[in-house]
Formats: sequence, structure tokens, C-alpha cells
Amino acid sequence: MSIEELHPWFLGAYAENHDVLEDLLTEFLADHVYWRRNFHPECRPPVPTSAQYRDDYIEFVAELKQELFQLSADLKRSVPWFSPRYVGHMSSDLLLPGLIARVMTTLYNPNNVSEDASPATLEKELEVGMQLAEMFGYPIDESAEPCAYGHLTSGGTVANYEGLRNLIALEMYPMALAQASREFDGELGPMGPLVKRLTEYSDWELVNLGVDDIIALRREALGSARELHGPAGFERFRKAIKAARFEALGAVDFFRTHSELKPPVVLVPSTAHYSWEKAMKVLGLGAQHLLEVGVDRNMRMDVAQLRTVLEQCLDQKVPVLALVGVLGNTEFGTVDPIGELMNVRDEFSERGLHAPVHIDAAWGGYLASVFRAEGGGLVGRDMLKKKFHYFPSQTVYEAFAALGRTDSITVDPHKLGYVPYPAGAYVARNRGMIEFLTQEAAYVFDIEEESHQRSLADKLRHLGQYILEGSKPGSAAASAYVTHRVLPLHHDGFGRILQQTIRSCEYFYDAMPEFKERVGDLVNLTIPFEPDSNLVCLAINPRANDSLARMNCFGRRLFEHMKIDPKQPIQQREFVASYTSLLAERVSDERAAELLGELGIDPASLTPNPSDAEGQADHVFLIRNTLMNPWLLHEQNGKNYIDLYLDYLERIIRQELEG
Repeated sequence: MSIEELHPWFLGAYAENHDVLEDLLTEFLADHVYWRRNFHPECRPPVPTSAQYRDDYIEFVAELKQELFQLSADLKRSVPWFSPRYVGHMSSDLLLPGLIARVMTTLYNPNNVSEDASPATLEKELEVGMQLAEMFGYPIDESAEPCAYGHLTSGGTVANYEGLRNLIALEMYPMALAQASREFDGELGPMGPLVKRLTEYSDWELVNLGVDDIIALRREALGSARELHGPAGFERFRKAIKAARFEALGAVDFFRTHSELKPPVVLVPSTAHYSWEKAMKVLGLGAQHLLEVGVDRNMRMDVAQLRTVLEQCLDQKVPVLALVGVLGNTEFGTVDPIGELMNVRDEFSERGLHAPVHIDAAWGGYLASVFRAEGGGLVGRDMLKKKFHYFPSQTVYEAFAALGRTDSITVDPHKLGYVPYPAGAYVARNRGMIEFLTQEAAYVFDIEEESHQRSLADKLRHLGQYILEGSKPGSAAASAYVTHRVLPLHHDGFGRILQQTIRSCEYFYDAMPEFKERVGDLVNLTIPFEPDSNLVCLAINPRANDSLARMNCFGRRLFEHMKIDPKQPIQQREFVASYTSLLAERVSDERAAELLGELGIDPASLTPNPSDAEGQADHVFLIRNTLMNPWLLHEQNGKNYIDLYLDYLERIIRQELEG
């Protein structure tokens, strides 16, 4: 595709499409006004037409204008996400469909907690969930099982919280079911994947059932209780289950009751987002039960280390509540080998240790649109490679191909979906998971409706019962929904935007050899990890310097030229970037030696316990460049914005070293 195809899609770095935005907002503002006026027009308006002539009215409007003018002035200090001169954090220009839909829907102020409060936008939120599910390769046929579902959150952090909370409710449920059956005065018969009575299952067997098996077991047990023992017996069984659940007992009493069962752990790569440690604390699971799996030289989860950790869990009979893979690390943009991860998970499931897999794709999730063919299925890797120089590697391709085998996914429309904040999302492969998220209505409702998937769809119309958030903006749902309708989530739809960002990343990567020659008399420079997505990090060290601490201080001086300073006009910044740090404990000695050798630094100087006074020797300072702006390759006078950025980087390097 050509960059010209993107011209009508965004507001534009210079608001080039302001007329489209202004015309449509004006039109739909008038439409909203008429809607208000025609809701029972027989009533006399409570604000009389003469009100605007009163002194208090005039004074209020004058004060309002004054404050809004001040706000408008203050907002000019905001971060210029829209500009191709911004290569910092994970924000960029906004797609017009989502922007207009967001502002337009805010006038109606729907609350997507339930259909009663948002009859127009709740169904759109659920449709967004299905659009995302289809992009990931999850099943979306509501007449079959399993069928996916998804919904919006305030962001990836809350979606990660929800992913763990849902797995706690699901994975701990079979023990409560078995405990209740011991107290239930009736026989339910053999059931579940091992086809034996619930009381004959061990806690270890129950905690290691798969997601689909637990959903089926719940329905089978409740259905059997209802059929064999009637409404009264069913009600006793239901109450016994409720009393024995993790949610009712809390962690201490639950594991006291199941004394032979150890508290579960959550496995994440050492590069995982900090929200995972927060989630363990918030949900009462304990940060010490978050186990980090090491990463390889490309900062992807090390599958060999994963095997070692799983072997230890199996040997010590420690349940794994979740195995988390990262699809686009927020620091380095790297993609974990999800395909290999799923194969290892399946292997250990056969051996009796099952780990539900959740993918944190807050950053890279929308890249799945590049891999998804219109009408379903995957675009072949050979076809993709014809469009790019390097992308996708075999590991990256297999990672996206394996998404449909995972259990749940976090993704952020407000990142690579280019819609306004807030808009994160949680997507599950099997919507039957919601059956475990309420304590009362879900049980009776399921049995009466024979647990048909359409009954679950009906229940989702009371979304607030099943999610962490209560009140939530319907405008976010409208924004994502309209965007996905105009730009469907497949290779030839939304994928065209992200193909452009990948090309920008490859252009940046290909420009490095020539750039290194230009500045070779001044600095050593390296890209520490080959880009998996559209994010590139740079490490820069002055020539003849062998001190890691001095190198990091130099990098921070460079960053001073490219960071947001609230005290200065934003226009003083020619380019804006971000930074991150590669910590000593996150990289192997071998990889550290290789990386620091490229920079001319003594590898021994990288230590988790630095002796330098500034504490600058426990990491490698990296300038982080997020290349998601759609206009980076726009040329003027023979140079695009990446060329201009590298020219600027050369100037500030020389300025810092030559004075």
C-alpha cells in the first residue's frame, strides 16, 4: 500500500482533515440537540428563552468562557502524540472514525454497566469483543461451543487483573464442587474428564483441569443435581458450593480446607509489565508467588527455562494459576515464542500439570490484523515476507499463529488501535468462563436455559455483574466499534496501518549502518535486540569510554534534549523520544558481555549491586523509539521524519561531545 491511502483515516499531524472532523461533529451535535428537543416535545422547557438575558446567566457564561480559554491554553503544553516528531511512548495520531464516534457518543453519556443504562452501546462493546476475538483466531460462532467473548476495560492493567481474577474463580471452582459433593446427601455419579465421582478426584487432579473441562464439569454436576434431586436438592447443593468457594472462604481458609494443596503460582517472563506484580498484590495472591522465567538474547521468554520452572512445579506439586506470554513487550517490543510456549504447556498438561495461558498483548495485539486474512485464516508467511525486509521472523509468525490456542488475551485499542483513551480490552476463548463470576443468578439461570451459549450472550447484557469495573463509558465502545467497522481487523483492512509502521521500523533498522558510520568518530552505537514489532531501542556510548556509569550518564544527557519538560514550551523540542533500561538481572552474562563489548564497555562493570555513587552501573540506559506514527515515512525535500530524527540525534551527540 502507499502512504496516500492513509490520508483520510487520521485527523493528521497538522489537522489537515479538520474540515471532516468539524463538519461531522457539527452535524451530529445538531442531531443530538434535535433528539433532546423531540423527546416529549409537548413539555415546556425548564430553561426559559429569557434566561440568557439575566445578569447571573451572563456572568456564569463569561466565567465559563474564561476558564475554558485558560484550559485551552494549558492544554497546549500537552504531549504532541499526533506528530511524527514524537517517537516516545505508545501513543500516536488518532483515527478519525474513533475520534468522532467518541465525541459524538459522549453527548449521550451511556454507561455500559448494563443494557438498562446503555441500550445502544453495550451491544457494540460486546461486538468489539467478538471483532477482537476473530482477529486473534478465537471461535466466534455463538451456536457452537466454545465461543469467545470480550469487553473493554480502562486499559491493559485492569484487563490483566481481570484475567487473573477470572482464572482464580475458574481454577479453584472444582475443589469447591468436590467439597460440596461430600456434604451433599446424594449421589451424582461419575463425571468429568476422568469419569469418576467428584469425591474420588484428588485436589491436585481438580486444580489441573483445563478451562473447557472445568466449564463442562460445572454444567454436568449442576445438571445432574437438578435432575436427580429436584429443586430442593439442587438448591442445597448450590448453597454448599457457594460456601466452599475460594471467593467465600478467602485464601487462608480455602487452603486450610485443602491442606494438601499448595497456593498457586503465576509464571511471567522477566520482561513482563509491572501490572502483573500489582495484580498479585491487589488480588491477594502474593507477589512472592509471581515467578519470573528468564529471557533469551532477544528478550523473549526462554523456553528451556520455562521447562525447568514447570518441572519444578510438577515435582513439588505447585499449581500454576496462569502462564503469561507477552506479545509485544512494552519496553523492547519483543514477542515471546507463543507457539513454543503452547506446545510446552500441552506437553505438561499430558503429564498432569495444566497451566491456563493468558497473553499480555496490550502492545502487540493489533498486529494480529496483519496476519489475519479477510474471511478468516492466516496470511501465509511467504506472502507477508514479500511486503517486508525482515518481518515476520519464524518465531513471531508462529506466535501470532498460536493465539487461537490460548485461553485469554489482553489488548489495548488505545495503543495500536489508535483510538482515544481509555480503551483496553479483555478477550476470552470460551465465554463459559463468565459462569464462575457471579454467586447467585448465574447458577439458576444456566440450568433453566440449559447452559446454551445464547443464554450466556443474554447474561453479558448485564456486563457489570461479571467484570471488575462498574460504571464504564459507552463512548469508548462506540469509538472502537466504528473504527473496526470502517477498518476491519484483517490484513487488507486495519492491517494496512500497521504494515506501514512495520516498514517505518525496518527503514529505521536499515538506516543504522550508515548512521553508525556518520557518528563513528564520536560514539559506539548498537541496537541491542532485533525488532519484533515497531519499537527500536538504541544504546550509545562515547568513544574511548569504558565506564558503564559514564555511558549511562551520557545517554541521560542526550535524553534531556528529547524529553517533555512541563516548564518549557513543547515547540522547543525538535523531537520527543522515551527511554528504558536493561537491568543487569534481566540479561545473561553471555549476552551482557556481547552487548557491552559492542559498546566498548567492560562487561564486569554491569552488576546488580553497583558501587558507583550515582547507581548507574546496574543497567544499560536505552533510548526507546516507538515507531507507530503513520506519517514517519512522509518525505519532504528528499527526507522523511526518520531521516530528520537521525540528523537531530547526530547533532545532539556532537553538541554533547564537542561542546
